[in-house]
Amino acid sequence: MSVKHKIFLCLIFPVLVFSGFSVVAQSLRTIENTAFTFGEKLTFSVYYQSAITGKVTAGEAKLEVRKKAVTKNGRETFHIVGSGLSKGAFNFFFKVDDKFETYIDEQALIPWYFTRRTREGGYKKDDEVTFRQNHGLAISRNAVTKIPENTQDILSVFYFARTLDMSGVQQGESFPLSFFLDDSLYVSKIVFLGREQIQTAIGKLNCLKFKPMVIKGEVFSEPYPMELWVTDDLNRLPVLLKSAVIVGSVKMELISFEGLKNPLSSKVLNGNGNGHASGASKK
Repeated sequence: MSVKHKIFLCLIFPVLVFSGFSVVAQSLRTIENTAFTFGEKLTFSVYYQSAITGKVTAGEAKLEVRKKAVTKNGRETFHIVGSGLSKGAFNFFFKVDDKFETYIDEQALIPWYFTRRTREGGYKKDDEVTFRQNHGLAISRNAVTKIPENTQDILSVFYFARTLDMSGVQQGESFPLSFFLDDSLYVSKIVFLGREQIQTAIGKLNCLKFKPMVIKGEVFSEPYPMELWVTDDLNRLPVLLKSAVIVGSVKMELISFEGLKNPLSSKVLNGNGNGHASGASKK
């Protein structure tokens, strides 16, 4: 896996033989989802900056919850699609064309089926994973892996995190988020930094600020190089992410939205206080 591929990832079944696996039925949880619903669409601009390149628009990323439920494993699911596409001059440096899809249980907010199509520079990766959540198994093209209950994929973990109750969380507290990718389980720790008012492409917003943990190595020189801002309202929209990398920095900013479940009450009107805005697209 190339260094450039790691950078992009950090910013988002035929007959099977079960011999050797002990499968025990697991009950499914119920999560109160006040954050998102069918038809939500989020569009982000991605920027890269270094001493050599200056600030350039690197690409665009989109997250969409399709409008209709899909039945998987006998249960209703959210069909969610994430995509990333490089743009303009950045294509000469590092061309990207990625697509991720997941089907998340409406009640438990865990995935039943996940696919990826990754095209990043010279790197190509395709995979599909069937999650047998009731029996603690993840079945990919290459392996059958034991997993703990309520295992997430790299896309569903983001939507689950938006439903977390932050009302009693104090500055400096942290909580773990784990996900399954490339036949392995990863665990990230998210540190809450407090509340902050910031100016964004969609207006001035009251936000919650976090530091997600990443893996040190070729891309990142420290375990907490990122800063993430999400709206301080029921939507928990990610509006801005900044990250230092070994060479330069990356920034991802929400530029438009539609189909929100709740009013964007974190928006500041007239320069102070909490405001109110509709869930219609703003550009």
